[in-house]
Amino acid sequence: MTYKVALTGGIASGKTAVSDMFAELGVAVIDADVIAREVVAKGSEALHAIVEHFGEQILTDSGALDREKLRTKVFSNEQERLWLNNLLHPLIRAEMRRRQDVADSVYSISVIPLLFESGQHRDYDRVLVVDCPEEVQLERLMMRDQSTKEQAQAILDKQASRQQRLSIADDVIVNDSDLHSLKQSVITLDNQYRQLARN
Repeated sequence: MTYKVALTGGIASGKTAVSDMFAELGVAVIDADVIAREVVAKGSEALHAIVEHFGEQILTDSGALDREKLRTKVFSNEQERLWLNNLLHPLIRAEMRRRQDVADSVYSISVIPLLFESGQHRDYDRVLVVDCPEEVQLERLMMRDQSTKEQAQAILDKQASRQQRLSIADDVIVNDSDLHSLKQSVITLDNQYRQLARN
């Protein structure tokens, strides 16, 4: 059983950059978003359930899940969003637990964007929050998704606030400068987590 660290942060805060740096240091990284895509892969039971519920039009021409269509369907409909979450979240959590159990590093990092919202932080030994000012998030989000400020703000408003995320943090990396500083923060925490995992 490895020591478990949960990594979270708002959208476009730099979670992937940070988790990639941990991976480079030989840490097992388990990403909820990656698993979320895997559990709805072609031929999966979850995809079958989604098609039964929403109909064939939720698929692309090649028979894969059309994520954009699904997002549109659930984004504005709370009932449908809950239905989808109730289907997928237990599958994602079970797969994450399985990967944590077989992780081959002294500790593992689980990247969970909605850690605060889902209450999963209680399942981890330590919580690391990647934080940055909201205006930086907005800027990155608009650049990344080619979205308007209003669209980007709407996405931010759907997530936990900065204060809520920071309230569950054991450690915080403020990602508002360059990659070199980010890397130094990761190296420092990696040393700390290795110590904690061995105790």
